[in-house]
Amino acid sequence: MPRPTALLAALLGLLTASGAMAQSGGAPHSWLFGTWTGGLFPVPSGMTAQACLAQPTFIVTRDVVMRASITDITFAQRLVETVRNGSGGTDFRFVQGSDPVASISRGLLGLEAPKPTPGFGCENPDVLHVQRRSENEIVFPGCADFPNPLVRCGAR
Repeated sequence: MPRPTALLAALLGLLTASGAMAQSGGAPHSWLFGTWTGGLFPVPSGMTAQACLAQPTFIVTRDVVMRASITDITFAQRLVETVRNGSGGTDFRFVQGSDPVASISRGLLGLEAPKPTPGFGCENPDVLHVQRRSENEIVFPGCADFPNPLVRCGAR
Protein backbone atom coordinates (compact mmCIF):
# COMPACT_ATOMS: atom_id res chain seq x y z
CA MET A 1 0.00 0.00 0.00
CA PRO A 2 1.49 3.40 -0.94
CA ARG A 3 2.40 5.75 1.85
CA PRO A 4 -0.06 8.64 2.35
CA THR A 5 2.66 11.26 1.68
CA ALA A 6 3.66 9.57 -1.59
CA LEU A 7 0.02 9.30 -2.61
CA LEU A 8 -0.61 12.96 -1.78
CA ALA A 9 2.52 14.01 -3.71
CA ALA A 10 1.31 12.07 -6.76
CA LEU A 11 -2.14 13.63 -6.45
CA LEU A 12 -0.68 17.12 -6.18
CA GLY A 13 1.32 16.44 -9.34
CA LEU A 14 -1.91 15.56 -11.14
CA LEU A 15 -3.57 18.68 -9.80
CA THR A 16 -0.70 20.83 -11.04
CA ALA A 17 -0.98 19.24 -14.46
CA SER A 18 -4.71 19.88 -14.48
CA GLY A 19 -4.06 23.52 -13.54
CA ALA A 20 -3.43 24.34 -17.19
CA MET A 21 -6.85 22.91 -18.03
CA ALA A 22 -8.36 24.97 -15.22
CA GLN A 23 -6.90 28.10 -16.78
CA SER A 24 -8.53 27.32 -20.14
CA GLY A 25 -11.94 26.90 -18.50
CA GLY A 26 -12.43 23.27 -19.58
CA ALA A 27 -14.60 21.96 -16.74
CA PRO A 28 -17.31 24.00 -15.01
CA HIS A 29 -15.69 23.33 -11.64
CA SER A 30 -12.12 24.08 -12.76
CA TRP A 31 -12.01 27.07 -10.41
CA LEU A 32 -12.15 24.53 -7.55
CA PHE A 33 -9.30 22.27 -8.75
CA GLY A 34 -6.70 21.82 -6.04
CA THR A 35 -6.46 21.37 -2.31
CA TRP A 36 -8.40 23.19 0.37
CA THR A 37 -8.17 23.22 4.15
CA GLY A 38 -10.56 24.15 6.92
CA GLY A 39 -14.23 23.33 6.95
CA LEU A 40 -13.87 20.89 9.83
CA PHE A 41 -12.19 23.58 11.93
CA PRO A 42 -11.40 27.30 11.58
CA VAL A 43 -8.26 27.92 9.54
CA PRO A 44 -5.43 29.48 11.59
CA SER A 45 -4.60 32.97 10.35
CA GLY A 46 -0.87 32.32 9.85
CA MET A 47 -1.10 28.94 8.12
CA THR A 48 1.70 28.39 5.62
CA ALA A 49 1.25 26.74 2.24
CA GLN A 50 3.35 23.81 3.43
CA ALA A 51 1.15 23.27 6.50
CA CYS A 52 -1.98 23.54 4.37
CA LEU A 53 -0.73 21.00 1.84
CA ALA A 54 0.32 18.64 4.65
CA GLN A 55 -3.25 18.27 5.91
CA PRO A 56 -5.86 19.24 3.30
CA THR A 57 -9.50 18.54 4.09
CA PHE A 58 -11.00 18.86 0.59
CA ILE A 59 -9.40 17.95 -2.76
CA VAL A 60 -11.02 18.52 -6.15
CA THR A 61 -9.97 16.99 -9.46
CA ARG A 62 -11.83 16.74 -12.74
CA ASP A 63 -13.60 13.45 -11.89
CA VAL A 64 -13.14 12.94 -8.14
CA VAL A 65 -13.83 14.92 -4.97
CA MET A 66 -12.10 13.80 -1.78
CA ARG A 67 -12.76 14.81 1.78
CA ALA A 68 -11.08 14.25 5.12
CA SER A 69 -12.94 13.42 8.28
CA ILE A 70 -12.03 13.68 11.92
CA THR A 71 -12.73 9.99 12.57
CA ASP A 72 -10.92 8.36 9.63
CA ILE A 73 -7.29 8.41 8.49
CA THR A 74 -8.12 7.96 4.79
CA PHE A 75 -9.81 10.38 2.44
CA ALA A 76 -13.36 9.51 1.41
CA GLN A 77 -13.66 9.93 -2.33
CA ARG A 78 -16.72 10.56 -4.44
CA LEU A 79 -16.89 10.20 -8.21
CA VAL A 80 -18.37 13.23 -9.93
CA GLU A 81 -21.45 12.47 -12.04
CA THR A 82 -22.38 16.03 -13.03
CA VAL A 83 -21.34 19.57 -12.18
CA ARG A 84 -23.41 22.69 -12.69
CA ASN A 85 -22.46 26.31 -12.11
CA GLY A 86 -25.16 28.72 -11.02
CA SER A 87 -25.47 32.14 -9.50
CA GLY A 88 -25.11 30.69 -5.99
CA GLY A 89 -21.97 28.66 -6.75
CA THR A 90 -21.28 25.17 -8.04
CA ASP A 91 -23.41 22.07 -7.51
CA PHE A 92 -21.89 18.59 -7.62
CA ARG A 93 -23.94 15.45 -8.09
CA PHE A 94 -21.96 12.34 -7.21
CA VAL A 95 -22.26 8.82 -8.55
CA GLN A 96 -24.52 6.91 -6.20
CA GLY A 97 -22.82 4.02 -4.49
CA SER A 98 -21.55 2.63 -1.26
CA ASP A 99 -18.27 3.12 0.52
CA PRO A 100 -15.96 0.50 -1.06
CA VAL A 101 -14.18 -0.26 2.24
CA ALA A 102 -17.45 -0.59 4.14
CA SER A 103 -18.91 -2.89 1.49
CA ILE A 104 -16.21 -5.52 2.07
CA SER A 105 -15.99 -5.21 5.88
CA ARG A 106 -19.34 -6.23 7.28
CA GLY A 107 -18.34 -6.59 10.92
CA LEU A 108 -18.27 -9.68 13.09
CA LEU A 109 -19.97 -12.65 11.37
CA GLY A 110 -21.15 -10.39 8.55
CA LEU A 111 -24.04 -9.06 10.63
CA GLU A 112 -23.27 -5.35 10.43
CA ALA A 113 -25.05 -3.41 7.70
CA PRO A 114 -22.77 -1.61 5.22
CA LYS A 115 -22.04 2.01 6.03
CA PRO A 116 -23.72 4.61 3.83
CA THR A 117 -21.72 6.43 1.20
CA PRO A 118 -19.75 9.26 2.79
CA GLY A 119 -21.21 12.67 2.18
CA PHE A 120 -20.55 16.12 3.60
CA GLY A 121 -23.29 16.21 6.22
CA CYS A 122 -25.65 17.89 3.75
CA GLU A 123 -29.32 17.13 3.13
CA ASN A 124 -28.37 14.63 0.39
CA PRO A 125 -25.08 12.65 0.54
CA ASP A 126 -24.94 12.55 -3.27
CA VAL A 127 -25.16 16.34 -3.72
CA LEU A 128 -22.74 19.08 -2.64
CA HIS A 129 -23.39 22.81 -3.03
CA VAL A 130 -20.21 24.91 -3.02
CA GLN A 131 -20.55 28.63 -2.53
CA ARG A 132 -17.64 30.92 -3.45
CA ARG A 133 -16.94 33.65 -0.90
CA SER A 134 -13.77 34.87 -2.61
CA GLU A 135 -11.15 33.55 -5.01
CA ASN A 136 -9.58 31.51 -2.20
CA GLU A 137 -12.47 30.87 0.20
CA ILE A 138 -15.52 28.61 -0.12
CA VAL A 139 -18.30 27.27 2.10
CA PHE A 140 -20.67 24.32 1.96
CA PRO A 141 -24.00 25.88 3.05
CA GLY A 142 -26.16 23.61 5.17
CA CYS A 143 -23.52 20.88 5.53
CA ALA A 144 -23.04 19.93 9.18
CA ASP A 145 -19.71 18.14 8.64
CA PHE A 146 -18.11 21.33 7.28
CA PRO A 147 -19.45 24.22 9.39
CA ASN A 148 -16.45 26.52 8.75
CA PRO A 149 -15.13 28.13 5.56
CA LEU A 150 -12.41 26.39 3.56
CA VAL A 151 -9.38 28.19 2.11
CA ARG A 152 -7.29 27.23 -0.92
CA CYS A 153 -3.83 25.87 -0.24
CA GLY A 154 -1.29 28.09 -2.01
CA ALA A 155 1.88 27.05 -3.78
CA ARG A 156 4.97 26.31 -1.71
